[in-house]
Amino acid sequence: MFFEFGLKDLIDILLVALMLYYIYRLMRESRSLNVFVGIMIFIMVWLFVSQILEMRLMGAILDKLVSVGFIALIVLFQEDIRRFLYNLGAHQRFRRLADLFSSKKDKDKKIQTQKQRIIPIVMACLSMSKGKVGALIVLDRISPLDDVVRTGEVINADINQRLIENIFFKNSPLHDGAMIISRGRIRAAGCILPVSHNLDIPKELGLRHRSALGISQESDAIAVVVSEETGAISVAMRGQLRLRLSAEELESLLTKEMMNEKQ
Repeated sequence: MFFEFGLKDLIDILLVALMLYYIYRLMRESRSLNVFVGIMIFIMVWLFVSQILEMRLMGAILDKLVSVGFIALIVLFQEDIRRFLYNLGAHQRFRRLADLFSSKKDKDKKIQTQKQRIIPIVMACLSMSKGKVGALIVLDRISPLDDVVRTGEVINADINQRLIENIFFKNSPLHDGAMIISRGRIRAAGCILPVSHNLDIPKELGLRHRSALGISQESDAIAVVVSEETGAISVAMRGQLRLRLSAEELESLLTKEMMNEKQ
């Protein structure tokens, strides 16, 4: 049977393909790719039975399974779905597109401002790395971390290398928690972060790394970890860990990523 194929149909197909691609990325990042494949097979069978073969009884049963299965998927993958929807609503790609139209002078000024904020953090991490002093520093971007700030002690101070090192000094009462940095200021210290339950995290990594990964899964924040055992510097971002970074790599990564920070 022939049917007309117009521009609207092409847009419809492209939108469905884009939606499936983002769902595929979501499942792949959460290591649930087999679930995605299973869902696609089930949908194909459902469409074939109900739309092509027009089997009413089987189609009705599958219709009920689809409605119940949709709710079950939301319950099973609520954290991943929330992170996916947040990233979609953050419009980071649109922010990058807007940056293309900003002047070179504005870009240079923004980079310089970020470097002035980042250098003390990098130098403090380097110093603590050499002394094997454990630290966990969280830099927020678009997503506010007010609920996390309330779990610690509010400081509201300028970013300062010595202040960071003193807070994470082994005898300091705040050294076990996380430091929250927002809009170029140290908002709070001794904060409690959500812990990731990802089973793929190497066993040699401790609670700081799991907390860093946890906050990066629930927000767009960047978490910097200094290991107390090895002195290694790591970064958690977008639900992924980058281990054993040098000071130069840390500075480059933070400068690049913090360019999307809210102003």
